[in-house]
Amino acid sequence: MPSVHFTSEETSNGVIARGFTVGEVPGMLWSPESGSGRAPLVLLGHGGGQDSRAPGMAGRAARLVGDGGFHVAAIDAPGHGGRPRTEDDEREIAALRRAMAAGEPVGPIVVTFNAGIARRAVPEWRATLDALQELPEIGAGGPVGYYGVSMGTAIGLPLTAAEPRITAAVLGLYSYDEALAEAAGRITVPVEFALQWDDELVPRESGLALFDALASKEKTLHANVGGHHEVPGFEADSAVRFLTRHLRG
Repeated sequence: MPSVHFTSEETSNGVIARGFTVGEVPGMLWSPESGSGRAPLVLLGHGGGQDSRAPGMAGRAARLVGDGGFHVAAIDAPGHGGRPRTEDDEREIAALRRAMAAGEPVGPIVVTFNAGIARRAVPEWRATLDALQELPEIGAGGPVGYYGVSMGTAIGLPLTAAEPRITAAVLGLYSYDEALAEAAGRITVPVEFALQWDDELVPRESGLALFDALASKEKTLHANVGGHHEVPGFEADSAVRFLTRHLRG
């Protein structure tokens, strides 16, 4: 089994940020600077076109570490952060750019593209989780959460459905399709789900249908006005509170 190989380390504002690889997959692990005791782990999924080192990822991680006391891990999705793209990736990206230039809907193209990424990313995430739980500061058997919206949900939803170690998830900003609905029907852990009422990429009814497909008895819908990239900052605070409640009891 591949292990975690640390490649960099820096500390800022009480947060230790370490670059790592598991096999050929790069990622980041953020941890509290003070203390060496074990803490719950949150897996953080990035959006399309981003990677584990994106400023928004570091900002969310800092909140999760500072306010929740978590370890937080992110990995670069296939084709992101300098990872090579497949021929299928390149075709989908070209189709996306043509649709955008023509002013045509891009949602269906994004869903197809992200589905291909998710098929490759889910086993990578599971292997990464195996490796992270070998670290003494994380360990096996501890609580694990997931936090990722947009493409982070395209990956996180099937990951949460397949991975019994994940016991709570923050998801959202994504469209319904049959494959995701099937995965959602297998999710029974608590879920907080974000939806932008005026999302130009995710039709409102499609996002609501995906939320409805979740089998969780405890699921909460947070709907805010604005477009896909206009999620209010307080939603990140809510995600930290939600994960703290469910991972720390």
